[in-house]
Amino acid sequence: MLQAVKTGGTGAERRRYRTIWISDVHLGTRGCNAAMLIDFLDRVDSDTLYLVGDIIDGWRLKKRLYWPALHNDVVSRLMKRVKRGTRVVYIPGNHDEMFRQFVGMNFGGIAIRRRAMHETADGRRLLVLHGDEFDAITLAQPWLAHMGDTAYTALLAVSHVVNSVRRRLGMPYWSLSKHAKAKVKNAVAFVSRFEEVVARAAGSRGVDGVVCGHIHTAETRTIGDIAYYNDGDWVESCTALVEHHDGQMELLHWADEIARRNARPRSIGLAA
Repeated sequence: MLQAVKTGGTGAERRRYRTIWISDVHLGTRGCNAAMLIDFLDRVDSDTLYLVGDIIDGWRLKKRLYWPALHNDVVSRLMKRVKRGTRVVYIPGNHDEMFRQFVGMNFGGIAIRRRAMHETADGRRLLVLHGDEFDAITLAQPWLAHMGDTAYTALLAVSHVVNSVRRRLGMPYWSLSKHAKAKVKNAVAFVSRFEEVVARAAGSRGVDGVVCGHIHTAETRTIGDIAYYNDGDWVESCTALVEHHDGQMELLHWADEIARRNARPRSIGLAA
């Protein structure tokens, strides 16, 4: 059952979940949808929050410093959750691998772990990890991964311009990079192989499911006997995975939620 409490900042009800998973925020890049993530964090809460890697983009920050005020606001909101008593677990990914040297430590109430085991309200055991260890390109050919990252960043820059125009026209958010990836046959095949490899690895560990990020493709599906969950990202899909208090899992597509919220007053006005 979904719980809700009143919030002071937005005046709206803050939805409360048992658990929230977010990943691939890529703070420190222009592609990060920080404003949308802040809107999400202002409207949801949870007992436990998993940060499933690539929260900060160390690769990009090494090349060029980019850190606007909105990115500070994201960090501030995450730290406020710790102060409110939320259990926060940070699992560094490949883009924020500099934090892996601190695995096993706690900083400011945030537990840094290489991976985690989560038990749902209905008793299922879920392995939580970023997922880059199952990406052959990242492991075997890091130079190719960095080159691909550069091309991906250029595509995101174009997407940013497209969405600036769309906002001025009163149109909802749309991800050019996500659309392009869905249309490219090799990318679709890579995603499918990645999901199957991750699920197989999780099954070998005797768990009921796995939660990961890394490939920027939000998904919930069953592969064999394993429940596969990918919480997506906050660059393309702007999604989060949540667990309700009865153990039910759900993907939240926040761009769609904002679009519905913005359309509601117009609908009411037209009906009047």
